[in-house]
Amino acid sequence: MPIVITEAKIFACTQSKVLGEKIAKAFGAKLGNVITSTYSDGEFQPSYEESIRGTRIFIIGSTNPGPENLMEMLLMIDAAKRASARHITAVLPYFGWARQDRKDKPRVPIAAKLVAKMLEAAGATRIITMDLHADQIQGFFEKPVDHLFASTIFLPYLKSLNLDNLTIASPDMGGSKRAYAYSKALNSDVVICYKQRAKANIISHMELIGNVEGKNVVLVDDMVDTAGTLTKAADLMMERGALSVRAICTHPILSGKAYENINNSKLEELIVTDSIPLKPLSDKIKVLSCANLFAQVMDKVHNNQSISSKFVM
Repeated sequence: MPIVITEAKIFACTQSKVLGEKIAKAFGAKLGNVITSTYSDGEFQPSYEESIRGTRIFIIGSTNPGPENLMEMLLMIDAAKRASARHITAVLPYFGWARQDRKDKPRVPIAAKLVAKMLEAAGATRIITMDLHADQIQGFFEKPVDHLFASTIFLPYLKSLNLDNLTIASPDMGGSKRAYAYSKALNSDVVICYKQRAKANIISHMELIGNVEGKNVVLVDDMVDTAGTLTKAADLMMERGALSVRAICTHPILSGKAYENINNSKLEELIVTDSIPLKPLSDKIKVLSCANLFAQVMDKVHNNQSISSKFVM
């Protein structure tokens, strides 16, 4: 019997088409052809316009809300399973609904667990994602999860800035582990902000733990939504004598008054990845592409090689 080499094919959901094309180019392949038919009531149906029988397919799509993005990913996985793809890898640069990773009050869902189960039920055989809101979400899956760190992208850029008196800051207690990992890689100090929320996206009180006087501060977080936390933390640090405040956030959700908050804040620069498509509405935002990182990991997964070299921390 001849040895059959499984072919790799890459497809992208509608919201991640631009990133999908960048990843496919870095991978050395063409983005596969998918046509989405939409009914007048909004129902849609993706269709693979080429054979995927016996192949390993990578479906690229961030599942940031609204629900259409997640639904499209699920439909594409299901279609691939029914078209006899051998391996179906869901590549989610941003894993949406991840803030609901536990019950923080009675009678609420654990949406991150539900999404994990839905992806598996649809037919995903592997998940590749980046900077989950909580590392424990990997445990919601029974299938293998490759959890990448955007530090691989951000650290070279931070080093290129050559900032003196650098201090890494976490905008909340939950991100302290991430901040410590960056500080270790950059041999710098750490400060932490303590915040209390009145309700979702509204902060009632914020306090700073640590000294930032005469320091160039870099805030580290996994996502930026309305930018309320980041801009409040930046303003607080400048009040306490910081020389400059930058922020690095992996996923630029940027909803509500985010752009207005960023432009009116004392943040010098907001550095993000292109895991979610964003509008160029602020000169303060610097975008670093995650396409090469995903392409390299996908290539190693396809060739059954270790991906541990892709983890900077």
